[in-house]
Amino acid sequence: MVFTSQIHIKSLTIMSKSNVIRAVLIDLSGTLHIENQAIPNCVEALKRLLQKNLYVKFVTNTTKESKRVLHERLTNLGFEVDKDDIISSLGAARSLIVKRNLNPMLMLSPEALEDFEGLSCAENESPNAVVIGLCPTEFHYERLNEAFRHLQAGAQLIAIHAGKYYKRNDGLALGPGCFVKGLEYSAQCNAEIIGKPNKTFFLTALGNIPPEEAVMIGDDVTDDIQGAMNAGLKGYLVQTGKYKPGDEDKISPLPTAVLPSFAEAVEKILSIT
Repeated sequence: MVFTSQIHIKSLTIMSKSNVIRAVLIDLSGTLHIENQAIPNCVEALKRLLQKNLYVKFVTNTTKESKRVLHERLTNLGFEVDKDDIISSLGAARSLIVKRNLNPMLMLSPEALEDFEGLSCAENESPNAVVIGLCPTEFHYERLNEAFRHLQAGAQLIAIHAGKYYKRNDGLALGPGCFVKGLEYSAQCNAEIIGKPNKTFFLTALGNIPPEEAVMIGDDVTDDIQGAMNAGLKGYLVQTGKYKPGDEDKISPLPTAVLPSFAEAVEKILSIT
């Protein structure tokens, strides 16, 4: 009987620890804002969250703009965000390029290129990597064909992310995923995905905090929620941005929680911390 009691106490301790939240990772586009418009009540909710003794980082696959431009956008919308707390897939891609000493062809928007100053392959050289983000001005036949030829010659395909779509003020819009898949198909290669849902991306953002003590809040059920849960975090899916009814049923296991918006996600976190 004593042995059984000890097991029961231990199981309760484990359960209690699994419910602890010490870290919160937050998606940006579609979760806190849509282009130049803050999602209602999110500014105030973030202020409340930041007042708690929690580790908070902003993890984003946004590749349309540099970290500086993104930070300015958030600040102008009223969000109190420290630039150093933004963990972007652009930054992760830059670190990878430097670490591997790559000479890449960069398929990036002009607004994002400042984060890659000095790293682009010169016109008279052959790149050993093709790095692709969300870059509508680059997604035309001649540029994609150029990338295809470099991949055929042995260059590595690196996708900063491979999102299917994202939310704009005028509706949903294509992400870079279909162009990444097209290059994979034609060049018969596999892209290396840098940002969400890459497990390493989430764990790097957490630093030394165990994933079971962290939650990810986002509007993308696969890249944000499934990716985070595969890395051991809890996943709070918000019904804003790119969310569509029934998204929560597209993954297994189901999201830890499904909430109307970031504001309600913050309320849930504050109620258990």
